[in-house]
Amino acid sequence: MPSAPAPVRVAVVGLGFGAEFLPIYQKHPQAEVRAISRRNEAELHKIGDAFGIENRYTEYEQVLADPEVDFVHINSPIPDHGWMSIEALKAGKHVMCTVPMATTIEECEQIAKLVDETGLKYMMAETVVYSREFLFIREMLKSGELGDVQYMQASHPQDMEGWPEYWERMIPMHYATHVVSPVLGLLDKRAEYVSCFGSGVVNADIAEKSGNKFAVESCHIKIRGSDVAAHIWRFLFDTARQYRESFDVYGTKKSFEWPLIEGEDPVIHTAKQPEAMIPERVKVTDFAHLLPEEIREFTQQVADQEHLSFIQGAGHGGSHPHMVHEFVSSLVDNRDPWPNARTSANWTCVGICAHQSAVEGGKIVPLPEFTIK
Repeated sequence: MPSAPAPVRVAVVGLGFGAEFLPIYQKHPQAEVRAISRRNEAELHKIGDAFGIENRYTEYEQVLADPEVDFVHINSPIPDHGWMSIEALKAGKHVMCTVPMATTIEECEQIAKLVDETGLKYMMAETVVYSREFLFIREMLKSGELGDVQYMQASHPQDMEGWPEYWERMIPMHYATHVVSPVLGLLDKRAEYVSCFGSGVVNADIAEKSGNKFAVESCHIKIRGSDVAAHIWRFLFDTARQYRESFDVYGTKKSFEWPLIEGEDPVIHTAKQPEAMIPERVKVTDFAHLLPEEIREFTQQVADQEHLSFIQGAGHGGSHPHMVHEFVSSLVDNRDPWPNARTSANWTCVGICAHQSAVEGGKIVPLPEFTIK
């Protein structure tokens, strides 16, 4: 019998959000946590002690110098995503990075080029396309239950007041992948061009820090090779709305609408029914069966008496173990992960181009060619 492949060894960088992935990697049959990294030494040791991880680094350069690290999983603040990914690829490490890929087209292009030149793998860890809701909709499409897709829309309203200060310098559409990814990912196609409008105004302090005056940015996406268009909108400050990451899909046979309020069930609309029978609330099923048995529990909330201070499982629609498994298995199987570098760049650059369009009054802005080819 052939021997099982050696586990791939990860260094988890950034241990706020990143700590949620440690128990998933520790239980994955093809992964091993080689190291953790955090700038705050006291917090680094607290998490290292809780999870029994020996190798701990306060400097990113130490992570990249460790020859036993196969890949880095970057969970640092958004301004660090681009340069950290670039330096990791230059150091010969595969990269999984939380969203967005970067905040400039130039950094996105540099990452894509490095992946081409080195043969290393890159995946943007976009939660929405591995959530149980997205997997449910994708199954409806693949089975023919939706019919043909006619239109899609997605929204991500979230008031970031009180969050870390760097959010005050963020432009809404520069953090738009949670709404871009499902509309492009469902059809597995790329954006070709966008047109976006800004609406309303944020307070003077936020406008000065971010360089953006718009309270809300609302964008239409032309999807290449498709007769379907999509609409997305996003805000960060000064607009009243409960947090929501929504994705609505309208088909010829059925349509899926995300709950308006957290905790409610989504609605499926069925065509050609008596009016009162068209809408029906449904329970979205779990998709843990797609995962190795060892990590299936993490699609739900995990009760672990040893790690009560950490959220484990159920985050972002149960997506965390799916993302871990996708990237780990892509390395073991030597294939591109989904989304790969150029798809990640396309999803990220939609938001960057959308803001440019908004500044120019809705002008059509094409996506960079390197994100489409």
